[in-house]
Amino acid sequence: MTETGYRGPQACKIVGVTYRQLDYWTRTDLVQPSIQAAQGSGTQRLYSFNDLLQLRVIKSLTDAGASLHKVRQAIDYVRDNLADEWSAVTIVADGSGVYACTSDAEVIDLLRSGQGVFGAVVAVGKIRDELTGTLRALRSADAERSSTEALQAGEV
Repeated sequence: MTETGYRGPQACKIVGVTYRQLDYWTRTDLVQPSIQAAQGSGTQRLYSFNDLLQLRVIKSLTDAGASLHKVRQAIDYVRDNLADEWSAVTIVADGSGVYACTSDAEVIDLLRSGQGVFGAVVAVGKIRDELTGTLRALRSADAERSSTEALQAGEV
């Protein structure tokens, strides 16, 4: 079974970023399409579900005010230390840093010790579940639209 690939415009719609943002993040190696990279004029990048998950995490962190430099550090940490197991990490951002926490106990300990107020706590597992729901709804809407168009054309 081959994994579903999402073209750039689809990825933008699903994740909620502009094509310009996606293109920049891809050209600067913040995220790479793991199914298919662009191979010159006329070819399209194809992003996997895991790529979409990374994009949504990046967007959440930048929306919370984290710099791309700090987001890149957090993303690199996950890739280097957690074997790309994105659902096993919670990413926390404050005004001066972005941190990866690998258990709820770590997050709780940070908050109890008064280390600062966090601007964003991004539970990647939750984002994965939301993304799955978004994709399911889009597929359902596409199927319903196709069925309605077929009925209107008298094909059914």
